[in-house]
Amino acid sequence: MPPSIDPFLTTHLPGIGGQIRAVPEDFQVEERPLYLPCGEGEHLYVTITKRGLSTPDLVRRLSSSLGIKAQAIGVAGLKDARAVTTQMVSLQHVSPEQLARLPIDDMVQQVQVLGRHRNRLRTGHHAGNRFRLVIRQVADHAPDTVPSVLDHLRTRGVPNYFGPQRQGKAGDNYQLGAELLHDARRREKMNRSQRIWYLNAYQSFLFNRILARRIDRIDKVFVGDWAIKSENGACFQVDDAEKEQPRADRFEISPTGILFGSRVSWASGEPGTIEETVITDAGATKDALVAAAKACGFRGERRALRVPLTDLEWSLRGDILTLCFSLPPGAYATSVLRELMKTPPANA
Repeated sequence: MPPSIDPFLTTHLPGIGGQIRAVPEDFQVEERPLYLPCGEGEHLYVTITKRGLSTPDLVRRLSSSLGIKAQAIGVAGLKDARAVTTQMVSLQHVSPEQLARLPIDDMVQQVQVLGRHRNRLRTGHHAGNRFRLVIRQVADHAPDTVPSVLDHLRTRGVPNYFGPQRQGKAGDNYQLGAELLHDARRREKMNRSQRIWYLNAYQSFLFNRILARRIDRIDKVFVGDWAIKSENGACFQVDDAEKEQPRADRFEISPTGILFGSRVSWASGEPGTIEETVITDAGATKDALVAAAKACGFRGERRALRVPLTDLEWSLRGDILTLCFSLPPGAYATSVLRELMKTPPANA
């Protein structure tokens, strides 16, 4: 089942086209911390600004320069290489004096010590990301189109598609994930992180298909939905859609799609039918997905079909659009760019 171009929420509005990432400075990301270090403990928390360097490459560089194992380095999120990004990093048993020996250059541009903490920084331990993006050579109709698209996204939410990064350069990681579902022997030959990486890619693929089927109703809840609370991420099943819809209109809750696993709950009613149809069309079954998840040791979760677009600022000078906004953890800036540009994911 080949991937298709995911449908747009603002399909009734034209794309402004344009070019992104002409230089790394056109894509800037600042990670927003969930908490600050308490002041004591074996983990030194720092913020690092890097350019043209992926987070895994940063970890390898820190490991080599500081003489520590990669497992002693904690990060909250993965940041793109083709960008200028600032993120928090924890370093176990590293002193500020050791850190001072880290080379500062065009790739690792700045290091700031925040203090010590008792725990290692772990994936998801951030409050979201603040983006500053530049789109060059936009269409002549951008002055009219940009505010219309952004108003829709601000009101209804940003479609919470997984970005193309999940699927690798060839865009086919999900296919290997699907094959692993039915091939236990092949799964056993991989280490756990590899297995989960490819199965996560298949999770992402199926979620995007579920979202695509509900793109025109991402701000609506139905009986049988599992809704997620914006304030704390807790999920509950919707029994009375009419009662809950005003909360969705205020963005207090949002409908979710499934990221399959061994313990996660499936939707029922119309949302459940959509989830089952998607996995059937992909040649899978609930039982196969649950069995593979159990074998690989991950529980699964529910993911919001939309996310809020906050702290929005934008300016248009000639054919150059500068866009600033914040998104919650796990959301992709490409989901905003693609609604504006209406170009394939690889170009957004």
